[in-house]
Parts: sequence; C-alpha cells; structure tokens
Amino acid sequence: MSAPAAAVDFTVLRANCAQQLDEQGYFAGAAWLRPLFQSVPREAFVPDGVWLEETDAHQRWIFLDRRQDTRAWANAVYAPHRPLITQLDDGRTPPTGPAAGDFTSSVSAPSVAVRMLRELNPHPACKVLEIGTGSGYNTALLAARCGPAHITSMEIDPQLADQARARLSQAGHHPAVIDGDGELGHPPGAPYDALISTASVYRIPPAWLHQLRPQGQLIAPLATPFGTDALLKLTADGSGGGTGRLVCALRFMRVRGQRRPEPWSTYGWPRLPGIAVAADGERQTITLTPETTSSVAPSGSRSVPPRRAVRSSKGD
Repeated sequence: MSAPAAAVDFTVLRANCAQQLDEQGYFAGAAWLRPLFQSVPREAFVPDGVWLEETDAHQRWIFLDRRQDTRAWANAVYAPHRPLITQLDDGRTPPTGPAAGDFTSSVSAPSVAVRMLRELNPHPACKVLEIGTGSGYNTALLAARCGPAHITSMEIDPQLADQARARLSQAGHHPAVIDGDGELGHPPGAPYDALISTASVYRIPPAWLHQLRPQGQLIAPLATPFGTDALLKLTADGSGGGTGRLVCALRFMRVRGQRRPEPWSTYGWPRLPGIAVAADGERQTITLTPETTSSVAPSGSRSVPPRRAVRSSKGD
C-alpha cells in the first residue's frame, strides 16, 4: 500500500539529502548554496509519475507513481545522485506506467543541480538566462538566489513550459518563462550576466555568447567524443566569443536542434592521432600535440587548446 502523503516528511528528506551532498563536498566554497538547496521544495517540481534510468524484466523504464507509493517516489526525489525522467519521446509516451522510449526531459539529480549552480556562482540580482525550464526546479533555485525578476527561462516544449509556470507560481516564484527555442536565446532581455543550460550541445549556439555581457559566465553541458558530456564553464568576451574549461563529466539530453551529430572534428575536437600519451612507471600523462593545438577545425571553430581549455568563436 502507498504511504500517505502526511507520513512522508519532505523537510527531513531534504535535510538528509543536503547533509549527504555536504559530506561529499558539493557545497564547498559556496556558503549560500546549502541554505538555498534546503529552502526550495524539490518535491513541488517533480511530476506525480516519473521514470527511472533502470529497466524492468521487459526492458521498460521503471515507473514511480506518487499516488501508488508515495514513500518510494519521495525517496527517489531526494536521492542525491538520481535523475528523474519526466518525459519520453517528446511527450508522445504518456506517463502512466513502465515504458520504452527515448528520454527527452528530466529533473536533474540534486548533485548535478548543485554542482552546476556552484560553478555558475550567481550573486543576488544576477541577471540569468536559463535554457531548458523543464520541470521548473532549477528555475526555482535560480529565482530564490537571484530574485524572480532577474530570471528568464526558455522552454521549447509549450506543455512543459505551462506546467513549469504553474509549479513556480504555486511555490511563490514568478520568473519569466518563455516558450521558444533556447538556442536562439532571448534578445529582449540581453545582455545577461550569466547563462545556464540544462540541455547539452555539440556546439555552443552563437546567440548565447552574443547575449552575454563582457565577462558573463556560461555553464552548459558540452557533448564530447568520450562517451559522456562534460560541464563547460566559459567566460564571454562581450563580442560573441568566449574561453573556458571543462569542469567535470556528466550526462544530459541534447537540445532538440542538435540531436543529429556531425563529425567531431567540425566541433573543434582533435583527432585521436593528435593526442599524445606518455607512461613512466605508475605515472601516465595525456596531452594534445603541438600540431593539434595549432590547427583550425572546419566551419571556423578552433580546435581545443591544451589542458581541456575550450574556445568558442563568434560564429556567423
């Protein structure tokens, strides 16, 4: 039988999750971040029905229904490293039970949401453009930190945008949630102090850099040829370019306009022959060769400089 909603203390679950994240170093160097995390009820932004990244005996994604098992649903909501899938196949598969399909929207794991905010490090009144409203949870964290009036969030799926607006309103937040293609940004609100994307890209859209002020910060998952995405932290130059570094490995769904990849070299990634490996006893180092770092990739994208630095050119 389902545990009654009253039997689940979400405040305790949130505090326990925060404690685990703290012990693992996720709040390090950001004294404001744990209080922020504990002030926003994550459960208010998770739909009643969600899928897990685990399959049943029939190779279908396991489904959790708050109405059927509140306790299991609540524990999943506050599992530090568990993302929750909120949409399959761009909404064509109804959230009614176990199903097969492609993940197209989710609520990021608490650890990922916290890590991205820590890297962004937005200050109160920071003017932020968010790409991918999704459930509205990350939007609520940004609104609580910066103030709703300073947050603009883009969502390409009108149904998800409507649902997020409702959840945000019920939680007392009223940021601007805009229906539209996030790759284009939102020029009426530019320039922004910071931009954060909750969907990954193969190539940084030029509009994002053009809409950031000089020294503006961009945090986005960047697709890599290494079987994972990587969190990119980039500083804009105010002229449509920027330079940054890859911070850590993670996995996100692609923005809809970049689901079909091109050859990796078109995005500025070096070819394997351009990567040098040296081994000396128990020590091993991997670097890019000088020939690789001085080359220019097609389409005007420069190749990746040494030590995982990333440079994004102005584009067209």
